[in-house]
Amino acid sequence: MNNFKQAESLIDQWKASGLSASEIVCRTAEACLGWPYVWGAYGQKCTPSHRKAYASRSACPAGEAEQIRKKCPVCSGKKSSCDGCKYYPGGPVLDFDCRGFTRWVLGQAGISLMGAGATSQWNNSSNWAMKGLIADLPDGQVCCLFMQNGKKMSHTGLHVGGGTVIHCSAEVKRGKTSDKGWTHYAVPKGLEGETLTGLEIQTVQPVSAAVSRPTLRKGSRGDAVRELQEKLMDLGYDLGIYGADGIFGKKTLAAVKAFQRDCGIKVDGIVGPVTWSCLADS
Repeated sequence: MNNFKQAESLIDQWKASGLSASEIVCRTAEACLGWPYVWGAYGQKCTPSHRKAYASRSACPAGEAEQIRKKCPVCSGKKSSCDGCKYYPGGPVLDFDCRGFTRWVLGQAGISLMGAGATSQWNNSSNWAMKGLIADLPDGQVCCLFMQNGKKMSHTGLHVGGGTVIHCSAEVKRGKTSDKGWTHYAVPKGLEGETLTGLEIQTVQPVSAAVSRPTLRKGSRGDAVRELQEKLMDLGYDLGIYGADGIFGKKTLAAVKAFQRDCGIKVDGIVGPVTWSCLADS
């Protein structure tokens, strides 16, 4: 995972090299993979004080406020500093909600997107050059995608070509246009007429989370084990009654092996660089 300073340096390089707006959008979205979701955020540095402020906002739903605090080791009382947090890879990252992510990424390419939420973004005609149903999405078109729920748009993300979507849900991650839920597309003004057909978009190779992560195995203990366990539980793997207790026991071993099997990597129960990298991308 990149920290913000690393991502900012990459973005400056891409702008200076004369890449098209579509290419900058795609590469910027890739550079943000793994960065966290915070309700109402639109590209602020993820710090305990920022999380506390957003969790305390009167408009923040109770469930969202709980998650904002829970995902922060400092706010949840597990740690006294950000050191070792997965969202602090040698420096702070930025956090977003879904519409904040699309707004910030497009902004790096000089494209303004108005609206305080996914629905208001969609409804603001000044944002879009064209829009329609997902089934009619033009090949190679970089654009925003939306999920319609009744009369509202419940989620938004970015189509970065090739049927790949990058969106912020729990954290910034990849998906597919064929994933259940995506219903509409909208091409922001400034990206019309640009497609990625015939272009090779360089995938960002972020600084791996594995660089600063120790190798873990049965019997390991400590904060890194707790981080591993929390990630596994977030992904739906069963750790039994003890949960994230910081002890790499039988249940954690079984969950690691199940995760490795699901990822198609070597199933040995040892959490080394490859497994950490898969966890960071999941």
